[in-house]
Amino acid sequence: MYTSIYKEALFKDKVIIVTGGGSGIGRCTAHELASLGAHLILIGRSLDKLQNVAAELENNGYVCDFYSVDIRDSNAIKTALNGILSKHGKIDGLVNNAGGQFPSKLEDISDKGWEAVIKNNLNGGFYMMREVYNLHMKQHGGAIVNIVATTAYGMPHMAHTGAARAGMVNLTQTAALEWVHSGVRVNAVAPGSVASSGMETYPEEFKKKLRERRHQIPMKRQATEAEISSAIVYLLSDGASYITGEVLAVDGGLPLAKENWIVPEHNNCKANDGFPLYKAPSF
Repeated sequence: MYTSIYKEALFKDKVIIVTGGGSGIGRCTAHELASLGAHLILIGRSLDKLQNVAAELENNGYVCDFYSVDIRDSNAIKTALNGILSKHGKIDGLVNNAGGQFPSKLEDISDKGWEAVIKNNLNGGFYMMREVYNLHMKQHGGAIVNIVATTAYGMPHMAHTGAARAGMVNLTQTAALEWVHSGVRVNAVAPGSVASSGMETYPEEFKKKLRERRHQIPMKRQATEAEISSAIVYLLSDGASYITGEVLAVDGGLPLAKENWIVPEHNNCKANDGFPLYKAPSF
């Protein structure tokens, strides 16, 4: 069972959508939200992955529905959301987590590769926000949490997702202002380096860079999926009822790293890992 720092039944009777819920951060967040009483709606492209996570949740006695949807298709999103509203009557929260990218130098990114990442990480996030707002939250309020990244210092080898995530940051701030009169809070979580299953898809050369990156991070380690999930849960909760338009960085203090202040190697910043099914990437 998931061990959350939050009180039981925090989201009792709440209907919350998690996109990209079939793996990684989305899967972990789904487990934590379910453990806190939420009725989970998982959205993703891979039906097999969604079914596996749904089975995990149901084995623990949690309620879950899932929809295979390509978030790059706004009509498919509308169809799925109308089905959710028809069955459950409401949508209280949205975790806009789905996305994907691949490492590449900027000069080597093709038109197709650029467009694929922008459509996933920017267009899809926008479509989900817009449709959830127009179909339900405009009249009933709610909370949206977008998963972005720290983009203030550029993203070498990840320019396509850096551009998309920076767009989502601005979109988060704009939506927070335009939709606040409807009782909708819109925030974002910006993970740093997370030891998540998605890392397994990267080529060996890039995995080597990821292994070395922990030395740059003041905490001298990468985040667990649960450490990202707990930030998401907080921003969805009533504890964050006076917070909107913010980007919460969960990055181990990486932006603070300085050449003139080298943090010695240490093992003093212990990880929060309440997710019993979590497995660090094998490399």
